[in-house]
Amino acid sequence: MIKFRNVTKYYQPDTYALKGVNLHIKPGEFLSIIGQSGSGKTTMVKLLTAEENLTEGNIMIGGWDVSGIRQREIPILRRQIGVIFQDFKLLPQKTIFENIAFALQVCGATNKRIRKIVPQILKVVNLSQKASKYPRQLSGGEQQRVSIARALIHRPKLLVADEPTGNLDVANARDIIELLLKINKLGTTVMLVTHDRDVVNMLKKRVVLLEKGEIVSDQKVGKYVI
Repeated sequence: MIKFRNVTKYYQPDTYALKGVNLHIKPGEFLSIIGQSGSGKTTMVKLLTAEENLTEGNIMIGGWDVSGIRQREIPILRRQIGVIFQDFKLLPQKTIFENIAFALQVCGATNKRIRKIVPQILKVVNLSQKASKYPRQLSGGEQQRVSIARALIHRPKLLVADEPTGNLDVANARDIIELLLKINKLGTTVMLVTHDRDVVNMLKKRVVLLEKGEIVSDQKVGKYVI
């Protein structure tokens, strides 16, 4: 599904964000990427989505070689990758339905398709009754569910969750992780980037530890070891 082959990202004048990273993520896998600030976690996400160009090596996502991707192909690639952020990134002036629909509208989806797909996705994240609400009317946990729904709208093969529980209390964080597990069981590969020790230890899934841009540990059933 996803292969990092000797991936290096160098920033002038003297910083290696990633250095010689080799990583294989199988289809349908759930793994956590952990590491202190500056370890290279965010850079890994940016390289996956072609937001940044790598310096050396290559990244394969299915049949895509991200290292050689053309500019016009990037939007197509990004529809295969759903990304969830810590700060939700919702549009405050749009309803929950409209926030999710917007991801389809920018790709030219018809109103008929939008009316069909958005309710389906709202059901997956258990927000069908909140479709007409605005982000400010929702709790933090509910807003993150909207963010997840938007990330799922193109039925991506990979879901990248970048610190999705960082702004949530323990109860809401647990709910979000349970939702990610549910999505994973439906066949979507999930890559969780997190500092949350309790979440990682609860999952009992694969854990990859980054330090100074290098993988120093890769546990099949891991714990938070920093």
